[in-house]
Amino acid sequence: MSESINISNFNYFLPKNLIAQNPEIERSNSRLLHIDSGKNIHDLNFCDLAEILEPGDLLVFNDTKVIKARLKAQKPSGGKIEILIERILDSNIALAQIKSNSTIKLGTKVLISNIIEVDIFSRSNDFFLLNFSENIAIVLEKYGDIPLPPYIKKQKDNSDELRYQTIFAKNPGAVAAPTAGLHFDQKILKKLKSRDIKMAFLTLHVGAGTFQPIRTQYINEHRMHTERYDIPSSTIKSIKDARLKGKRIIAVGTTSARALESAALNSDNYSSENRSIINPVCNETNLFIKPGYKFKIVDALITNFHLPKSTLLILVSALAGRDRILKAYNHAVKYNYRFFSYGDAMFVECQNEK
Repeated sequence: MSESINISNFNYFLPKNLIAQNPEIERSNSRLLHIDSGKNIHDLNFCDLAEILEPGDLLVFNDTKVIKARLKAQKPSGGKIEILIERILDSNIALAQIKSNSTIKLGTKVLISNIIEVDIFSRSNDFFLLNFSENIAIVLEKYGDIPLPPYIKKQKDNSDELRYQTIFAKNPGAVAAPTAGLHFDQKILKKLKSRDIKMAFLTLHVGAGTFQPIRTQYINEHRMHTERYDIPSSTIKSIKDARLKGKRIIAVGTTSARALESAALNSDNYSSENRSIINPVCNETNLFIKPGYKFKIVDALITNFHLPKSTLLILVSALAGRDRILKAYNHAVKYNYRFFSYGDAMFVECQNEK
């Protein structure tokens, strides 16, 4: 089905003033747009989430932690460059994107804070391989900055190190936050527990590729970036238990959804009888979920509003239907919802028949 779908079919008009530049004072104070299975749209607040979930429903969170992946460096000529770490490959080697006013030549050595030497020794498409003279994790912690998305234009402040991070972040490796999780605080977690809403965790390290635009006319021609994910045995058990009780699996964020669906795509690791994953998984995924995809695990999704013509908007459209999603987005624009990472949230129920 996706072979002939033009990327222009996933466009919408967004006034710039609706792009949130700061988070709400309290995480759970965001608004929540609910698209139910009957195609109805409901304007709610995020603190209403517990009331629209059923006891026993399972929320699956991404517990990745955003690293201070943005570094400023200086070329031998004196020119400034910016390094955005995509992935740490070992203690001194990393894959990264580089911003520079001039072409970066392989073999160039740059300096961070006139102390740390970085050798740019190889390139693969938009990414460079870098060799650091010191341990990368230590360099990032000392000299790096939290990499806010490019559409957040405000000056970064100390609060971003806390607020561009979920409260359950524990496994370092992401260069972008799993933003659906940013709305959860202790107040709403307590409310969910009181309603017997279950919770489980996986890890998917969000890469810089999440911000890369689709440059092809037809969406099937786009190749997704690769991200590492890990689904532990405790989460597999929680999914099986929820299925046995006839409860829903709700992915908190597109990253959780991609990890769950990627794990289920291997027929040897998927039980079609109860729609659950059989074994824990630690793997990489470049899964591009497009209209026509039949969800194996995910029944519903909590997510933020996504950029026009983005892979994330396409994923949500695959779950709920393009027309439903674009109608909801137009509604959100009309009623001044806040968009993107620091913006409001959606609760989207699947339109696919199981």
